[in-house]
Amino acid sequence: MDAHLAFTRFTGRRLHLGVCGSIAAYKAPDFVRMWRDAGMDVGVTLTDAARRFIAPLTFAALGASPVFTTMFAAGHPGDGASPHSADDDVFGHLMPGQSAHAFVIAPASASTLARLAHGLADDMLSAQALAYPGPLVIAPAMNPKMWSNPATQDNLDVLRRRGHVVVEPGCGRTACMEEGQGRLADPRDIYLHALRAASPQDMQGRRVLVTLGPTREQWDGVRYWTNPSSGVMGASVAVALWLRGADVHAVCGPGTPWLPAAITRHDVTSARQMFEAADGLWDSMDAGVFTAAVADFSPAPRGPEKFKKADAQDGFSVDFTPNPDILATLGQRKRGGQKVVGFAAETSGLAQSMARKLAAKNADMIVGNLVGGADAGFGSATNRVTVLAAGRDAEEWPVLPKPDVAWRIVDWLVRL
Repeated sequence: MDAHLAFTRFTGRRLHLGVCGSIAAYKAPDFVRMWRDAGMDVGVTLTDAARRFIAPLTFAALGASPVFTTMFAAGHPGDGASPHSADDDVFGHLMPGQSAHAFVIAPASASTLARLAHGLADDMLSAQALAYPGPLVIAPAMNPKMWSNPATQDNLDVLRRRGHVVVEPGCGRTACMEEGQGRLADPRDIYLHALRAASPQDMQGRRVLVTLGPTREQWDGVRYWTNPSSGVMGASVAVALWLRGADVHAVCGPGTPWLPAAITRHDVTSARQMFEAADGLWDSMDAGVFTAAVADFSPAPRGPEKFKKADAQDGFSVDFTPNPDILATLGQRKRGGQKVVGFAAETSGLAQSMARKLAAKNADMIVGNLVGGADAGFGSATNRVTVLAAGRDAEEWPVLPKPDVAWRIVDWLVRL
């Protein structure tokens, strides 16, 4: 699991997974593991065709419970179920609708899409889906010709109009060796759409700008000035905001992590490029979370050629010029209702730096941490931060995975 996606804040939430007949069914156990790692309880239903590809016992062994297969009670010849299984529950077709916070079908076959679109309930999965009161998360996988068939596309249009979320398949070579759209979507996208379905939507309708990662200030044709920021903290914030309903624009420095397609990504390299991208977006935003480790200064460029050692036998000096201060500029320009969250990474004097930044940058909240330790700061999967908001006492948080720090930051942002 990518470090910025490893949320653990979903204890007490229940998800139900439907698995259809597809070679992509082999990926479904990984979904169960990922959602279980996030703290969720997971139930599973396999169609008859899915059981041709993967056994129900696989899901049970990973902690999924209950695991449904057939519509009717166990013990009938050839149904593949054992006595006293989940299939003995005569109201099993109602269970996800009564207890699940999210219902995902991945992979979803063309036949299941048709059942869902036309309200059929002739197997356990389609009956459960019909009895589920909320939007489904549907991730189809099939041959490219089946995907592009007008009947399939019409069924998808019907499902989208009803409010269901379709995680479209990717493009490439499929198991049948054909090229085109039909491969199951990136598992990370499916995982996150499920978490979003189970998350509070308390940022719904708000547009949020996030800056993340380092900047890279070019000096000559091959060298640049930068820092070791990985962008994991900022990516965690961007994802947490999106999970909770925000429309997120992420201005990403070089080397920053993968983000779901639903987050609008703006890739930049230098501090000036990051400033220009953020400045162009700011007026349409409701909030900004400025996590990026922006270089305060840029070396005066020496041109496109590589600077040769032979040209500096007696040493050399480098002149630096200041870069735009993104947080201060946008903080001073914020309108009524806009919220600004800044970050302070320090090697010492953290409390003083945070208080100074809160006032000088016209921020509403500062998140600070000391860098250099093994469990916090650049390159770490965890962080230990202190948060300070205008009119509130500083609060120190324990060492937490960066996604969980991000979730808490959003908690504070909601209340600002």
